[in-house]
Amino acid sequence: MNETVSENIKDFGSTEVQNSRGNIHCLTIVGEIEGHTQLPPSSKATKYEHVLPLLVSVEQDEKVDALLLVLNTMGGDVEAGLAIAELISSMTKPTASIVLGGGHSIGVPLAVSAKRSFIASSATMTIHPVRMSGMVIGVPQTYEYFRQMQDRITNFVVRNSNIRKEKFTELMMKTGEMANDVGTIVPGDEAVACGLIDEKGGLDAALSYLYHEIENVKNQEGANPC
Repeated sequence: MNETVSENIKDFGSTEVQNSRGNIHCLTIVGEIEGHTQLPPSSKATKYEHVLPLLVSVEQDEKVDALLLVLNTMGGDVEAGLAIAELISSMTKPTASIVLGGGHSIGVPLAVSAKRSFIASSATMTIHPVRMSGMVIGVPQTYEYFRQMQDRITNFVVRNSNIRKEKFTELMMKTGEMANDVGTIVPGDEAVACGLIDEKGGLDAALSYLYHEIENVKNQEGANPC
């Protein structure tokens, strides 16, 4: 492992693997997604100001053929997570996501942002309404902001997966499953069954999909050399 690769893994949780079948950039989203407020040094965090420009470079780099997104996140800053998800969903290169361990809260939009999503059998996803802590000033205005934010998340998930809006809302507002909260913890099999995630599988399945898509792109470029 060369020094540059080692630094990318340490600083950004990303690396590139190139072989005869293509060059895939692997990006990990782990721990808590850090937004405008810096988290304590003891927290495992993915910093959105690192991820956003990295995604732009992956999209623009002619040497990179595809993106693999590996998720094990508890969620975090809603706007930061949604910004990352929107950027991934707008990429033209083949993209795939794998949920390992957990893809909770804002990790749900991130998981479905890729063109193909996978989930490990042992993984779970937590769906719940947008939360906040601390003092609330101007309750009606704050409620309206939260409603709009929740609509943005719901619409994004529905647009980028096969789950029905009614089903997603039902899971989000379910009572009796989470202590002192509303929402649902969705295991891997159920996430696939309800259309939230495309299929159950791990690294092999995701790489197979990406290599297949890379081959399709190369064939199309060969058929249209201009």
